[in-house]
Amino acid sequence: MNIGQAAQASGVTAKMIRHYEQIGLLPAPPRTEAGYRRYGAADVHTLRFIRHARDLGFPLAQIGELVGLWHDRARPSRQVKALAQAHMAALEAKARELLAMKTTLEHLVHCCHGDDRPDCPILDTLAAPQDLR
Repeated sequence: MNIGQAAQASGVTAKMIRHYEQIGLLPAPPRTEAGYRRYGAADVHTLRFIRHARDLGFPLAQIGELVGLWHDRARPSRQVKALAQAHMAALEAKARELLAMKTTLEHLVHCCHGDDRPDCPILDTLAAPQDLR
């Protein structure tokens, strides 16, 4: 199949397929005499794997490791679990950061009158020299 068909079958855009090839997540496919890429079922399966890993928020570097582990039938599952646990910890840290941002914004929104006056604690806080993090 061509890149458009592979994109449609995998749910990954053609642009991202080219990117994944460029960074080594997906091996470069064979080409026709005219230079068009040709993809097979295994390529589409790998693209779906990558898409699912992206949907779970794994960074590309970890996805590369996961693809390698997936293709290595002799791999110990503890390596996969360790990657997933590290990603969960990163997601939990990000969730705490997002919750702290939300709490700060809720406070600022509550303090802002939202009327015709120019006074605005939201803008005042954003303009303040201190780091809000």
